[in-house]
Amino acid sequence: MWNKIKIIFRDPDLRKKIFFVFFILVLFRIGASIPIPGIDQARLASFLAGNQFFGLLNIFSGGGLSNLSIVMLGVAPYITATIIMQLLTMIFPRLKEIYHEEGEAGRQRFNQYSRLLTIPLAFLQGFGLLALLEREQVLVNLGFFDRLTNIVIVLAGSVLLMWLGELISEKGIGNGISLLIFAGIVASIPGTAQQILFGFDVSQIPLYFAFLAAAVLIIAGVIMITEAERPIPVSYAKQVRGMRMYGGMSTHLPLRVNQAGVIPIIFAISILLFPQMIANLLANIQNSAAQSLAKFLSIFATNLWIHGSLYFILVFLFTYFYTAVTFDPGAISTNLQKSGAFVPGIRPGRPTADYIGKILNRITLVGAVFLGLIAVLPLGMRAVTGVQALALGGTALLIVVSVVLETIKQIESQIVMRE
Repeated sequence: MWNKIKIIFRDPDLRKKIFFVFFILVLFRIGASIPIPGIDQARLASFLAGNQFFGLLNIFSGGGLSNLSIVMLGVAPYITATIIMQLLTMIFPRLKEIYHEEGEAGRQRFNQYSRLLTIPLAFLQGFGLLALLEREQVLVNLGFFDRLTNIVIVLAGSVLLMWLGELISEKGIGNGISLLIFAGIVASIPGTAQQILFGFDVSQIPLYFAFLAAAVLIIAGVIMITEAERPIPVSYAKQVRGMRMYGGMSTHLPLRVNQAGVIPIIFAISILLFPQMIANLLANIQNSAAQSLAKFLSIFATNLWIHGSLYFILVFLFTYFYTAVTFDPGAISTNLQKSGAFVPGIRPGRPTADYIGKILNRITLVGAVFLGLIAVLPLGMRAVTGVQALALGGTALLIVVSVVLETIKQIESQIVMRE
């Protein structure tokens, strides 16, 4: 390990990339500490404390929402735009062709469409969020020009973060968007530790040790499932070209157990919290029917068993859905057939696609159950411990572990190239 660290700092190009990533992350944290005007800090703290949806949005803003900074939207509009574009590939065959069949140039073109879609989404999300905060008296004494200025500021902040993330991916190491989210999650750790220390109780020392042991086991499980793959053997047919023979080698096609990442959790929590948002709107209407409907919808958020069960089911279903959107066994089978490759014992073409799809469905079952358990993990920890600070954030934990593993792999590949 120490030899690798020495290689990193001895190699000027690799050292330059790492320092560039740190520089961008410092700029991001500076932006996350600059608030927009007109904030009532006391109302903001009480508003965020009891709202799970904005807690998730705060994760994807890198902590920028906790103080209504100029980058309060974070990379959420870009992530939403990417999700929408990937869903549109199921509706428009041309988009699917661009994403799956045109190689690197097609993916760059597809990403450009996602960037352009980010701008109107950031405007709409910024307008809706600021209007909600103003209605909740979090933003006070704002005129028309102040409102317009705030919308432009948060729109520019979201586009700036998207650009910084692209710069990290292009000139640094790792996925820029993921690293920005990672930096925001890590930046919140000192505040959580401070909260635990101020509420420290000697009688709860066994609980703290049990929490640490559970945290280690959960992180180990996340690493194991995140890295787990199911290899499918692939052989290349021998071909004679001129006086030389090509092919005849064997390799494997790796299928990841957690193919969907954290996207199903984002989908599920967005849908699950929609009834809560409707209930909040109906609660302000002076009508008996509206009040009754608001109470019924609030059950989905207040009842722990109903909320947790629906959360798990939605994550489970969306894992299968998103895997089907992003991974096409038919396209994989076609590409293997075009390159003269085949799965031993399976005929090329449709039988190969069916075989890959069958294996994918089986391993996705494991990934779906894993993501569902990770999603409801904070609810379970709060129910068992009764301490709000001792809640292992499932989404945040999954993001942190995934980003660290991906970045380490990229650094190691850079070291191998230089050796």
